[in-house]
Amino acid sequence: MADLTGKIAVVTGASRGIGESSAKTLDALGAQVILSGRTLSDLDRVAAELSNSPIVVPADLAEPRSGTELAETILEHVNGVDILVNNAGIPMRRMPEKLTEEEIDLVFAINVRSLLTLSIALAPSMKERGGGSIINISSVAGIRGPGARVAYAGTKGAVDAMTRALASDWGPDGIRVNSIAPGLIATAIWEESRNTVPGLIEEMEGQIALKRWGFGDDIADVVAFFATDSSRYVTGETLVVDGGLARVTASAQPQVLPELLE
Repeated sequence: MADLTGKIAVVTGASRGIGESSAKTLDALGAQVILSGRTLSDLDRVAAELSNSPIVVPADLAEPRSGTELAETILEHVNGVDILVNNAGIPMRRMPEKLTEEEIDLVFAINVRSLLTLSIALAPSMKERGGGSIINISSVAGIRGPGARVAYAGTKGAVDAMTRALASDWGPDGIRVNSIAPGLIATAIWEESRNTVPGLIEEMEGQIALKRWGFGDDIADVVAFFATDSSRYVTGETLVVDGGLARVTASAQPQVLPELLE
């Protein structure tokens, strides 16, 4: 079984959803996890369930220099990091003509700028420790071109492009950089809609080859793969984890073609 004993991992957006599940999975593998997010009470709740001396570092990644400052604070607590899970992000559902410049700036600040600046600021400590793994959480929105998601999809496409570029820059230093593109994951972002929109769950499931929504642990297990030596020869990749949503034809009802009825 993979072992992360002695490793130090940073997880942003760790207060819920994919970040919470990832933090718990990395902790279970032996890593000391540094939890970051905006809501201290939620971070403390997650930390209380971890075993390996977790550290809580609240941060609002919408602010200028927030990624760099978060890295500086982290390095006041530890000498360096081995794993970085860039999970913090916000959705943005707007038709293009409804988008404001302020909304565009906000989603790019959190989903792109802070991810890059945090990675840049922590990379030197990874190099000093002989390498590491950076895992960026992107989205199938950067692959499919969904409606009313142009700003959000743009940020996730940027994440995947930066993943490949950083893998090229830092590969000689032993730092692997990969991204995960989740599909429909039943996190807090979808909670209200799942509970209030009739038929939404079933309609969306019909578009997925595996006919179910994903959950945080479906992504966390892939985070663990990229964090450990199981992926030691993988870098610059975007792994789609979506049950077959983006690249597999699926429908609510099986398609029966005339030639299949003979």
